[in-house]
Amino acid sequence: MSEYDYDLVVIGAGSGGVRAARMSASMGAKVAIIEDRYWGGTCVNVGCVPKKLYYYASHISESVEDAAGFGWHVDKCSFEWRTLVDNKTAEIKRLNGIYRRILGDVDVEQIEGRGKITGPHSVQVNQDKDISAARILVATGGWPFVPEFPGSQHVIHSNDVFDLASLPQRMIIVGGGYIAVEFAGIFNGLGVETHLVYRGPKLLRNFDVDVAAAVTEEMIKKGVNIHFNTNISFIAEEAHKLYSVTLENGDTLMSGPVLMATGRKPNIEGLGLEQVGVKLTETGTIAVDALYQTSCDSIYALGDVIDGPELTPVALAEGMTLARHLYGGGSEPLDYDYIPTAVFCQPNIGTVGLTEAEARKRYDNVSIYSSRFTHLKHTLSGNPSKTFMKLIVDDASDRVVGMHMVGDDAGEIIQGFAVAMKAGATKAVFDATIGIHPTAAEEFVTMRVADQS
Repeated sequence: MSEYDYDLVVIGAGSGGVRAARMSASMGAKVAIIEDRYWGGTCVNVGCVPKKLYYYASHISESVEDAAGFGWHVDKCSFEWRTLVDNKTAEIKRLNGIYRRILGDVDVEQIEGRGKITGPHSVQVNQDKDISAARILVATGGWPFVPEFPGSQHVIHSNDVFDLASLPQRMIIVGGGYIAVEFAGIFNGLGVETHLVYRGPKLLRNFDVDVAAAVTEEMIKKGVNIHFNTNISFIAEEAHKLYSVTLENGDTLMSGPVLMATGRKPNIEGLGLEQVGVKLTETGTIAVDALYQTSCDSIYALGDVIDGPELTPVALAEGMTLARHLYGGGSEPLDYDYIPTAVFCQPNIGTVGLTEAEARKRYDNVSIYSSRFTHLKHTLSGNPSKTFMKLIVDDASDRVVGMHMVGDDAGEIIQGFAVAMKAGATKAVFDATIGIHPTAAEEFVTMRVADQS
C-alpha cells in the first residue's frame, strides 16, 4: 500500500490537467484533481469556446449584408445580447458537466477548492484539508494581466467580457495580440463602435509580418478604429456607465467598457511553489525539463504555466505525454514543430510553421509564394474583403516550412495542410496535388511562381 493518499494530485482542471488526470487514472494511477473556479479551464469557460460562439454571432451581420448580392433581402434584422449570453452560459454548463463526467468515469476524485503546495508531496485545500501524493502536477493555466494606471480600477479583462449586463454602444479594447484583435472583430460585428488602442506600430507582432498587415487592412475596412503608437494615460468615470479615456497622444475617447487585452500571466500566485524550491524562468513561467518535471523532482507543470505555446491542443498533448511518461511505460518528449493555430479575428488567420523572418534566420535561402485575391463569394456580395495566402519554402530541401492564410475558414483550411507539413511535404508535392475547384484552398497548390525579393 502506498505511503501517500494518491499517486498523482493535479491542481487545475483545465485542458492539460484534466487530460493528464484522466489518462493517468486509465493507466492505473490513483488520481485526484483540485479546481476552485473553472471545470474545463479557460478554454471552455472564458476562452476558446465562448469566443468562437461570439465570433459566429458577430459574423452574421456581415453575412446578412452579403446576402443582397445573391438576391436575398432581409427587411428586418435585430440582435439580442441577452439571448447570446444566456445560450452561451447554458452551453458552458453542459461542457462543465462533460468534463466532470469523464473524470468520474475513470474514478478521478474531484475536489472543489484552492490547492496550495505545502511540501514536495503534500497539498492543502481551502486551508483545512491536507492530502499527500507521490507526484503533484501544476496545471493552473493563465490569468489576464492588467497593468496599473490612473483609473485602471474601471477596466475589465477577457474573463469578464462574455457576461456584460448589456451590449455597449461604444467600446475601447487595449492590446495588439490575438485576444485584442478577436474581440475587436466580435464587438465591431455586433454593431459596437469599436476602438483598438495599441502601444506599438503594428498588430500581431508574433505573426508573419504580411499576415499582420493583411489583417490590419481588413479590420480597418470593416470599421474598427485602430490607434497605433499610443496607450491609455488615465480613465475618468462619467455618468451612465460611460468613461472618459485619455490617451498618451492627447486624444480623448468616450467609451462604455474598456477591455484590457494586454496579455496573460501564469496563474501561480499563492500556490506555494517557493516553499518547495520550484524555479521560475525569467519571464515568470515555471521552469520544466522536456518531460515537464520542475526543479522539485516530485512536482510537474504543463500548459499555460510553462514557457510554450498557450494553446488548448498543446496542453492536451502535454497532458497525454506526461501520463504516458509517468504511468504508461514512458514517452518521447512532445514535438513542438509545425503546430497549427488559428486566430478568430475577422477575417480569420490560420498559420502553421515558421514566419518569413524566422525562416530567413534558420535557412540560408528561402522562397516566398503569396497570393491576394477576392474570394468567389465576394464577386457577387460586393464585400471588399481580400483573402491572403503565403507559403515559405526552404530552397535546399524544397520543404514547405511556413504556411499562412488570412480569410474565410482559414483555420479549417490550415488544419488539413498541417498534416502534410508535419509529414515533411515539399513544394513539389504541393504542386503535384490537384486542387478542389472552386475553393479558396486550391490556391495553396496552384502558386507556381515565387515572389521577387
